[in-house]
Amino acid sequence: MEHSVVIQAERIAGDFLLEQVKTSYQITGKGITNQVCVVETESHKVVVRMNDKDTFPSFIKEKWCIEQAAAVGVPGPEVLSIGIVDETAYMIQVFIEGDNGLDSTVPKSDVWRKLGEYAKLIHSIQVKGYGGNLIDPVHGEFQSPSHAGSDGSWQGYVQYNINSLTEHDRLIELGIITQMESQRVRKLFENLKSEPFRFGLNHGDISLKNTIVNQANQVILLDWNAEVSVVPHATVVQLMHYQILGLEESASVEEFKAFMDGYGIREKDLSEMRHLLLLRAFDNLRWAIDQSPDLIESYAAFAKQVVDMIMD
Repeated sequence: MEHSVVIQAERIAGDFLLEQVKTSYQITGKGITNQVCVVETESHKVVVRMNDKDTFPSFIKEKWCIEQAAAVGVPGPEVLSIGIVDETAYMIQVFIEGDNGLDSTVPKSDVWRKLGEYAKLIHSIQVKGYGGNLIDPVHGEFQSPSHAGSDGSWQGYVQYNINSLTEHDRLIELGIITQMESQRVRKLFENLKSEPFRFGLNHGDISLKNTIVNQANQVILLDWNAEVSVVPHATVVQLMHYQILGLEESASVEEFKAFMDGYGIREKDLSEMRHLLLLRAFDNLRWAIDQSPDLIESYAAFAKQVVDMIMD
């Protein structure tokens, strides 16, 4: 398989650059959803990311995000081209020399502080709507697909999770919450509904693994999985999520604090963010119950950890 992936990347890059390919290789690693290859010609070195053609909208979205972010001062890889060829969606980016943030000799807290600054800049980008689908790049409008019980709006998302807190709730049966706790959670979620949140663009996967630190110690941000949601909450919730899962790329206590400093978020703002973490944990678990039973166990364990963190 690997061989044919590289050959396809060579063809895509060669056709775009109109140059003979000198060397190429595939990059494999944890958490890579696309097939990624590096292709080098006489005068260019590029990264070719490929996936099946249905994922093309995510490349359109990522290109848009990288360009918007660059305009507000967040460095990213220059996107040379996106397209579809033979059932394959692709994106060609300029290769960035440097070390992955996980391997860089720059202190990790310094990188995290910079990511806090970047997150604040990203949240200043003009967007409309709510959700993960970019439906209008000209106006930066996003949308969330609706599902049974929710119209795809933020209010609908919160209300769906309030309505799901019944006495016959699977979450009670699974031992995630008691009947009493369900009442408390309902109040927390009701409060979120009336909160005058600000909505903004979120990178979706802020972590050291998605950075390159170059020769000049500049931090370059990669690999967007963007959505428009509550800011800064959604970004902080994603960091908390990784910490609770104990992922190796998650921020330590000190690194998390550096991120918060870089952004300018105070300790006292965190309790509301934890309530949003709970909302997200419950929503993901309900999705697993409906759509993906094999994930119920891990999502339930996560939700239980969040409940324990908030309820004590």
